[in-house]
Amino acid sequence: MKKLPTDTYVDIELFQDDLKDIDQEFIQSIQSIYKISTFWSESGYLCMTNDANYAYGDRICKWLSLQHDPKRPQQIHILNDKKIIQVDSGEDFVVVLTDDGLVYLASDKSDWKTNITLRLISTGNDRFEMIACGCIHLLLLRQDGNVFALGNNDFFQLPGNSESSFDTLMNTGLKNVKIIACGWRHSLALTNNNEIYSWGKNDSGQLGLGDTNERKKPTLVSFPDDSIDSPIKNIVAGNQHSLFLLEDGQIFGCGYDQHPINENKRNAKVPIKISIENVQSVASKNHLNFSLALDQSSHYYAWGWLNNRLSLSPKKLDGQPESFAEASAMVRKSPITFGLTSTVNVLEVNNPISLIGLLNNPDNYDVEFVIGDKHILASKCHLKMASDYYSRMFSNDWKEYKRVTIDNFSYDIYYAYLRMLHTGQIRINPFNIDKLIDLANCYGDEQLMKHCQTFIRKDLNERTLSTYFPLIDKYQLDDIHYKLVKLTIKNVWPKIADNLKTDKKNVMKFLKIHLFEQQ
Repeated sequence: MKKLPTDTYVDIELFQDDLKDIDQEFIQSIQSIYKISTFWSESGYLCMTNDANYAYGDRICKWLSLQHDPKRPQQIHILNDKKIIQVDSGEDFVVVLTDDGLVYLASDKSDWKTNITLRLISTGNDRFEMIACGCIHLLLLRQDGNVFALGNNDFFQLPGNSESSFDTLMNTGLKNVKIIACGWRHSLALTNNNEIYSWGKNDSGQLGLGDTNERKKPTLVSFPDDSIDSPIKNIVAGNQHSLFLLEDGQIFGCGYDQHPINENKRNAKVPIKISIENVQSVASKNHLNFSLALDQSSHYYAWGWLNNRLSLSPKKLDGQPESFAEASAMVRKSPITFGLTSTVNVLEVNNPISLIGLLNNPDNYDVEFVIGDKHILASKCHLKMASDYYSRMFSNDWKEYKRVTIDNFSYDIYYAYLRMLHTGQIRINPFNIDKLIDLANCYGDEQLMKHCQTFIRKDLNERTLSTYFPLIDKYQLDDIHYKLVKLTIKNVWPKIADNLKTDKKNVMKFLKIHLFEQQ
């Protein structure tokens, strides 16, 4: 399986302090981003546009023999025509996985033998579908389910070997694996049979094996009293802890600061249930001593070392963060990314005043929107002033209603729209554009429709043409037709013409549709 991103998308504005000197036109073109960070340093960014892959930052540029320019990211030419699908990093190295299954590594450390460029790790016919980085080691999941390791072996990160290996991939012996994860010096693997294996350093019980003894080879993790009966959805590793997310929304943790009861015994040597219900996603990183979780009501929680203070019990974060990256900025000095993340620019609506305090405020509301098993509280008065649709709605048949059931839109989409009406900001990305433009059309919201069109126009290219064409056609987005025609003539028509040359049936079908049926 391909590793799913922790964040569906992240607001590029989160990184404005680091990227403030870059030309805004380039920032607008960034489609995904990864921030290279560890305990002690932040080494820069990898940025992907529709056309190329870029490095930004003095250290990452040195790793790639590029000249850092504060005003312009540097193109990584060795990755020309490559699409990066996953990125991870450790201490002084970064690894990328491309969509053709190849793995590349960059570092200035002599052990990695990169010669200050991107080193191709993959050899022969091997193709990989997932990577995971520890402090000074790397796991690779091959497409056939076998797991390999590379790097330092000071705490048996390379199972079955006594020496480190920075040259040759070492077979861990694990098969039928679907997810891998690395902490600072320990490793995890989840098989298709719902089994978790752990190995490496174990000083805080992070391996979940009931003790603090290191393991030289992958060892099966057991839950106390066989306490789970749900498939395991994801595994995550932090600095000295591990997390296991179940399909039923439960989280179990082991290792440093994972014991929720006694601060004097805060390290858990076996997986212990974390007190959050209905969790849909969880995040940590190999150098972090804290963890984050997102529940099905779109609330983020954090526990561990938060702003240099210990919190064993998960704390719900205030301020309604929109991503794990934004949530991370609330518990440390700057945001981080949890893997390669799609970016979105927040579009400003003509409303400079934020009235977010009126949304989901149990002390001040007179209407409740119900979407499935979730609800959103709001003020009719504000909605009537902010929207012609709600002005009509709450002045007629719905005037006395205090509860409105929404059937046509998901909670995330409806909340994003209501948030726009309160803050003047809307986050649009390739995953929600179809629903937002449908809502804009249904509610007659010209401002939202305009922003949807702006987003499509910026993101429309050969790769996204098939995604946006149905929307352009359905909603008759005339302002985008010119760009659509140019793309068609430049990129699509030559392929059609080549196909027509070799297939007589296609020639006849084309003539029938475009010539004779129009007469």
